[in-house]
Amino acid sequence: MKRCFWVDEKSDIYVKYHDEEWGVPKYDDRELFELLILEGFQAGLSWICVLKKREAFRKAFDNFDVETVARYDSKKVEELLKNEGIIRSRNKIESAIKNAKVYMEIQKEFGSFSNYIWSFTEGKIIKNTTDKFEVSTPLSDKVSKDLKKRGMKYVGTVIIYSYLQSIGIVNDHETGCFKY
Repeated sequence: MKRCFWVDEKSDIYVKYHDEEWGVPKYDDRELFELLILEGFQAGLSWICVLKKREAFRKAFDNFDVETVARYDSKKVEELLKNEGIIRSRNKIESAIKNAKVYMEIQKEFGSFSNYIWSFTEGKIIKNTTDKFEVSTPLSDKVSKDLKKRGMKYVGTVIIYSYLQSIGIVNDHETGCFKY
C-alpha cells in the first residue's frame, strides 16, 4: 500500500495518523481545538514529536476542553511547565490559554469554530491534484492573518497550512497515495 512520501513506515503512530486522521474532514469543535493547539506546540519541532506526546497533552490539557483551558491560571501554567510528558514552553502554554479564549469568542460569533474555519472555503475541500506541496498558500495566509487579528498566537501561515491539512480542509495526499 503506497502512502505519502513523508510517512515513516517504521512508526506505527505516524502510519496510523496518516491512514486514519490526516486530511479527513473534521467538524467537531473539540477536535478542531485540539489540533490547533497541537499545531502551535509543534512549531520548531517535528510532528512525530507531538504525536508521541499527544496522549500526555490530552491528559495535561483536560482533553482539550476549550472552556477549561481558557480558565487556566498561573498555577496551572507552572504545573504544565513541570509536566515532562508535554512540550514545556511557557510561551506556547500561555498562548494555548489565550488562544482558547479567542477560540470561544469565534464560537460565539459564528455559532461554532467549525462554521468559522470552513467558511474560508465555503465548506469545500481543496484537493491536491499536482503533487506540488506547499508550506503555505493564499488561503493559509488569509486564515493566519484573521486569527492573528483576533489575538491568537502560534498561528503563522505555515502552522495554519499544516492545520488546514490536518483537519481536511486541504487534502494534500499524493496522487499515488491510497488515501488520495
